[in-house]
Amino acid sequence: MAVWALGLNHITAPLDMRGRFAFAVEQLGPVLSELLTKMKDPTEAAILSTCNRTEIYCAANKVSLEQTMHWLAQSGGVPIEALEKHTYTLENAQAARHAFRVASGLDSMVLGEPQILGQMKEAVQAARSAGAIGTTLNQMFERSFSVAKLVRSSTEIGAHSISMAAAAVRLAAQLFENIADQKILFVGAGEMIELCATHFAAKNPKSMTIANRTMERGEHLAQSLGAHVIALAELPDRLHEFDIVISCTASTLPLIGLGAVERALKLRKHRPMFMVDLAVPRDIEPEVKSLNDVYLYTVDDLSSVVQSGLANRQAAVAQAEVIIDSGVQNFVHWLERRNDVPLIQQLNAQTEQWREAELVKAQKLIAKGESVEKVLDALSKSLTQKMIHGAMSQLRSPDPQAREQAQRSIEQFFLRSPR
Repeated sequence: MAVWALGLNHITAPLDMRGRFAFAVEQLGPVLSELLTKMKDPTEAAILSTCNRTEIYCAANKVSLEQTMHWLAQSGGVPIEALEKHTYTLENAQAARHAFRVASGLDSMVLGEPQILGQMKEAVQAARSAGAIGTTLNQMFERSFSVAKLVRSSTEIGAHSISMAAAAVRLAAQLFENIADQKILFVGAGEMIELCATHFAAKNPKSMTIANRTMERGEHLAQSLGAHVIALAELPDRLHEFDIVISCTASTLPLIGLGAVERALKLRKHRPMFMVDLAVPRDIEPEVKSLNDVYLYTVDDLSSVVQSGLANRQAAVAQAEVIIDSGVQNFVHWLERRNDVPLIQQLNAQTEQWREAELVKAQKLIAKGESVEKVLDALSKSLTQKMIHGAMSQLRSPDPQAREQAQRSIEQFFLRSPR
């Protein structure tokens, strides 16, 4: 079996390009089914899609990167030549190494951040539910999770990590003298919004409000934070009430447009608004950034903030890489042994066929009155002859090279000294 990965991330592709290939968790099942129908060989597949990356992991009898690239380009409506400029491709050991590094937080914008492991587990579960994962990818991902856990427990890779949520609070504190005087709106109710809301809640803002498409989920989060909740449909009419807006939803289209922000600013008499768009694709139209009284930041804009403390974490990276190297070597060894399975199955089937044939012959001889000792002697000789027949035939080959190879094989398999 071969494994490969095709991806684009915050290093290789800009935000809007990543947005074209973002998949919500609930989309993964149908998307994986579509991908697998495009593959010629029976294939395993999983897709990891976050605000910072979209990666396709596959396994099959042979690597089919070209097919995978064509499918991804088509799904995002991007010419393949344009996509190739922003993607990376990895095979076998390198693909496994990349998966292990991603799970361990070594390939994240926030070095050592823990959320990626949960996101990978969600992606794998979605692929399992869709019937898209088999033995090979299951082994690779389960090993990556174990390695990530070991990295987390054995190193200080996440000890000085600054999350996106913490970075948003830092930036807001630079604009507003006292966050306790500000009203905050959170658009969405997913994990990232929950993290952001928890960080802002520690600053005791004047009020916090959750706007979500599903009211029940919004109310659940709001209750845990002591926040208010509004329907997403109310957003355009109430946007002016808020000083800080943090948005992260799975919407495929912007939820907050330029016109809505312009109207909000007029009602606010141009008091500044701090906005953070953590969604990929964007929740807030990029043109909003051009407005004088709006400070809009995206996930990519926050990168310089989250990199603080990076030097303190670099020492742990070397330790983590050693753990990852060991995990990759073990997986590659397993993969190589996995490739021998069909041959082993054929060998077992052949020897079982011989055994059954000789057993039937022996039972017939015993039924005719032959002595057990004589039958066992004949059975053992017949089985032995079957086992060495192929080797003996090669020794009698007219080809000197074939005879030499047969000699080495016989010495290795039949003439080894007992331990």
